[in-house]
Amino acid sequence: MMRLPKDFLKGSIPPLITPFRNGKVDYDAYAGLVEFQVKSGSHGILVNGTTSEPSTLTVEERNRIVDVAIEAVRGKVPIVAATGSQSFAETEVLTKHAEAAGADALLIVTPYYIRPPQRGLVKYYVDMGKRTKLPWMIYHIPGRASVSVTLNTVLEISKKSSNFVGMKHAVDDLGFVSTCLDALGMEFRIFVGLEDLSYPMMAVGACGLMNAVGNLQPRKLARMCEAIWKGDLKRAQKLHYELFEINQAVFYDTNPIPMKYMMKKLAIMPQNEHRLPMMSATKELEKRLNGVLKRAKLI
Repeated sequence: MMRLPKDFLKGSIPPLITPFRNGKVDYDAYAGLVEFQVKSGSHGILVNGTTSEPSTLTVEERNRIVDVAIEAVRGKVPIVAATGSQSFAETEVLTKHAEAAGADALLIVTPYYIRPPQRGLVKYYVDMGKRTKLPWMIYHIPGRASVSVTLNTVLEISKKSSNFVGMKHAVDDLGFVSTCLDALGMEFRIFVGLEDLSYPMMAVGACGLMNAVGNLQPRKLARMCEAIWKGDLKRAQKLHYELFEINQAVFYDTNPIPMKYMMKKLAIMPQNEHRLPMMSATKELEKRLNGVLKRAKLI
């Protein structure tokens, strides 16, 4: 397992949405979203995560989005490229492109749908880790991928992959975070992937957040991280509850349907467009989300 510099790869690293215009990826709008995150104080950018609707993108589009993000960020904050896919071969293509383009780290989702055994996950990740020099993390999201990663699997990977550094943990399991950090040490990077658990998981040692709501409220998430680093748990708790209803609203429908509507409503992005089978918010959902934004005093 790789030991990273103390201040590298931590904090709020939002998984950016993918803006579409007339069915095509709007790369100019994407560059604008990257700039918005940097100006808002985010500590990094996650490219092609779940919130970006990667299953609706081609490999070429995913690679181009990585290029655009790296060009737009201009080295101001780290770029984490999500390069996992359903097949080993496609993951390798995405991984090699991200490294060549200049990404700073990788996030690799568990192979989804196929439901591999734990020994298959170990072999998959160890072999993929040998194909890149970049620090890489597991993306643990069993609710979408239909496969969980056990602590023993994480420990085995940590012994066999020299550039393995952490994971994004999108599971309602606070105990796993404590157990994992106790076994691997506090330098092991665990990013919170569920909005409601941002504050409690960071309070027990998670290094940062990779939350969809960071597309909408990046400054508050960055401040929450910084408050926890300073030991100001009262301030972090206050921010947690200020974000509480918006955090829940992200999942009023499949992510990023609510998020895209709210971002368009707040003029953070120019279009609210999806690719099938994803669809825009219904009128009923729009009304509900408008209520959330009003109570948050955002509109």
